[in-house]
Amino acid sequence: MSTTDDLAYAFAGESQANRKYLAWAEKADEEGMPGVAKLFRAVAAAETIHAIAHLKAMGGVEATAANLEKAIAGEHEEFTEMYPPMVERAEAEGNRKAARSMRFALEVEKVHHELFQAALAAVKAGRDLGEIELHVCPICGHTVIGKAPDACPVCGARGEFYDAVD
Repeated sequence: MSTTDDLAYAFAGESQANRKYLAWAEKADEEGMPGVAKLFRAVAAAETIHAIAHLKAMGGVEATAANLEKAIAGEHEEFTEMYPPMVERAEAEGNRKAARSMRFALEVEKVHHELFQAALAAVKAGRDLGEIELHVCPICGHTVIGKAPDACPVCGARGEFYDAVD
């Protein structure tokens, strides 16, 4: 293994730890343990610092246009190559929770792909997206520029539950 391999492995591990700790913080909050939840969130923030440092050390943070191109490619791969067989497998195995989770992700990755394409077009034209309003569905991750819809087009959640992104 090389240092680059080590950085990639560490980046993946730190990234996954961040997400797990945030999920576990939500569970601790649900169980009435705000102190434990806060600890999970603090350590998750530290894991993010580690992950970003590793990504930068790998040369994985470039100019915004290049980052957007990579994001577009990644999102495209997810909804065309990665998720379709995963959904099929989960359905064939009768794992409804997994199939639902992956089906939602597949549909939302298409939206992310379109949003990143629009952002790249703006950047190539020498513009930022400006002061935009963004909302994310807390159930499936559907992301929208502007006001939240009345109902999520992916999972049907009521728009009033969408989270505003700062």
